[in-house]
Amino acid sequence: MAPLAEALAAAAALVARVASGRSLTSELERAAEESPPASRAALTDLCYGTLRRYGRSQAIVAALSRRAGAADPQVEALLWCAFYALESGRYADYTVVDQAARACVAMQRTGAKGYVNALLRGYLRARPMLEARLAADPVAHYQHPAWWIERVCAAYPSSWKNVLAAGNQHPPMCLRVNARRTTVDAYALRLDAEGIRARRVGAAALLLDKPVPVERLPGFAAGDVSVQDAGAQRAAGLLDLRAGQRVLDACAAPGGKSAHIAETADIKLIALDIDAARSADVKRNLERLGLTAEVRTADCSAPEAWWDGIAFDRILADVPCSASGVARRHPDIKWLRRAVDVAAFAARQARILDALWRTLAPDGKLLYVTCSVFPEENGAVIDTFAARTPGARCAPLADGAPAQLLPGPGHDGFFSALIEKPA
Repeated sequence: MAPLAEALAAAAALVARVASGRSLTSELERAAEESPPASRAALTDLCYGTLRRYGRSQAIVAALSRRAGAADPQVEALLWCAFYALESGRYADYTVVDQAARACVAMQRTGAKGYVNALLRGYLRARPMLEARLAADPVAHYQHPAWWIERVCAAYPSSWKNVLAAGNQHPPMCLRVNARRTTVDAYALRLDAEGIRARRVGAAALLLDKPVPVERLPGFAAGDVSVQDAGAQRAAGLLDLRAGQRVLDACAAPGGKSAHIAETADIKLIALDIDAARSADVKRNLERLGLTAEVRTADCSAPEAWWDGIAFDRILADVPCSASGVARRHPDIKWLRRAVDVAAFAARQARILDALWRTLAPDGKLLYVTCSVFPEENGAVIDTFAARTPGARCAPLADGAPAQLLPGPGHDGFFSALIEKPA
């Protein structure tokens, strides 16, 4: 079977599973174990590109299909992947049409060859007319669920289109230089020597002109550098870390912020995560960077199960959230999230704050972080917490930037709030 047909067949099966509720990350990890390295790049591109186009491909099928009855999920997913392949510009139109038909055979859907062929050719003939129709459909045009569009529009009336557009783009690649091993300027010279262009965007951050495989990054395996979004690198600087402090990273996986904290100051760090496999990721990250921390698997909202009663000087609560600020990195979020999830996340975030506040020392600071753009998970959670918690005070952020970073060319979407406990 030709490489594109093989990739389309594999991508269709994977995208169909994601559309039914599975995680893109876990599905790609499983596919990586089953497929040769040469085919992984095409598979990853087809899956990410297709899932970023939430609503668009479905609207095209709805406009062109004349089939009655329930659709075959895998055939539908194959069409979505083929539409992305056509729009990507990486392949000739006739190649995509031919290879999609061949993919039907590989998927044991031989009877669908004519249907797939007809829809793809129909799309190519009717593309100008379809584009006008798609532009009039908000879900197809902005490529996000309707409830998501409504929330973003209400929260950011002057910038909502930019927020949604960012969610459909390829994310930037930013590095965090390990200050315990080298300097930003020295590492930038090493990148330049390898032909990798970058610019400094933070105390330890270098933003690459274009993404590269981590294998190309000099000193990556040795722990000289990590990949971490510039917005995520904000946290360590906002915590006001000082030598000797006892610090908790309450929702630590995969460990990027824990590592940055440990790189920043000589502190005693406890990194907590509720998931054992993800706690193992934290350990691996720290080991690669030559850093130490006490990594535990526990639910941070139940301190009675893990806390020794010794208060923390600083707490990072990078809480579970909708991840609406990082949708371009995890496009399956658009498919998996529901409107009711936002309130559920906010309730969980409130429980975490209440639990962690008990473990914070007098005169201590708790940094609340989400990768969400929904105010219900951000300012609203902090406002209600401060209102019900005697002594809790929201402090100014040291970097002078707004609490809410919206996703843009240089960073993802993050919210940060620093809460101080009275002495």
